[in-house]
Amino acid sequence: MLDYLELPSTETPRILMLWLHGLGADGYDLEPAAEMLGLKGVRHVFPHAPVRPVTINGGMAMRAWYDIAGPDLQWREDAEGMRASALQVHELAEELRKNSDLPVVLAGFSQGAVISLVAAALGMRNLIGVVSMSGYIPRFLSPSLAALQGVPVLMMHGEQDEVIPFAMGKSSGEMLGELGVALAWRSYAMPHTICQQEIQDLAKWLLSFPGLNPGA
Repeated sequence: MLDYLELPSTETPRILMLWLHGLGADGYDLEPAAEMLGLKGVRHVFPHAPVRPVTINGGMAMRAWYDIAGPDLQWREDAEGMRASALQVHELAEELRKNSDLPVVLAGFSQGAVISLVAAALGMRNLIGVVSMSGYIPRFLSPSLAALQGVPVLMMHGEQDEVIPFAMGKSSGEMLGELGVALAWRSYAMPHTICQQEIQDLAKWLLSFPGLNPGA
């Protein structure tokens, strides 16, 4: 099972939120974003991706949810690696909810955003929302996207993203919209990163879920 970091809720948790980091980072990378949300009733969990060789980085071993062959992210797409990581996220969610039945929100940045979308489309019990920050929909997932029709999705992307092109994220959002997915789309004047306004928008979106209140 995936190792993880946890930021417990300041009160009885009503939602389990899994944060999936980007390439070469670890669970600690997204902890500040969770703290900035200022929401009570959320159990924040930050899994660490497995360590694996990454082709685009000369085969160097690092934390990665899947392999990337080159700058064209859809060339030699690592569908097998994406599926395997998504199933590990499923397994972790079930283990964390063993003594409760908390609804789940999946949130990810970059590679983590991709795995959040994959894990959601492949089916996750009691999933109530998916957040993609600077992510995209991999090609192999297209036949499974109808599974997201009952799940709200928030996609956010930087207009100057130099890693995952803005057009790639936007076309992924349009694909979900055409399928009738409850999609909220936000764009920002930023590169491949997370900005304060993005976190504020995420907090507002999460407040639409029952039982959450702004922190003190």
